[in-house]
Amino acid sequence: MKVKRIVANFYTEQTEAAKQFYQEILGLDNLMDLGWITTYGSQEKMDVQISFMSEGGNSTEVPDISIEVDDVEEALNRMKEAGFSIEYGPADEPWGVRRFFVRDPFNKLVNILTHKPR
Repeated sequence: MKVKRIVANFYTEQTEAAKQFYQEILGLDNLMDLGWITTYGSQEKMDVQISFMSEGGNSTEVPDISIEVDDVEEALNRMKEAGFSIEYGPADEPWGVRRFFVRDPFNKLVNILTHKPR
């Protein structure tokens, strides 16, 4: 048996509130909208990972979800322009990523990162 996909599920009564954060700012596609569930994603092939953490690194809170992007500075600027407050960073971490934390419309802590070239 092989795991084919991992899906993050967040409870909300306001599924439409995800559109600005996940589709308009981060650029994910709307894959499904049945009213009670709205799913955003990408057809790009990605690595499957699930992390278990006692802290978020550098004594930060454990994020609810991590999203790797190709341009963390653009993501940071888009979040700021949309009025989302940055809770941590941007920071160049010793384990080779540049990242920042932001809360989505559902108060989930999102770690947005890019791997720095070696």
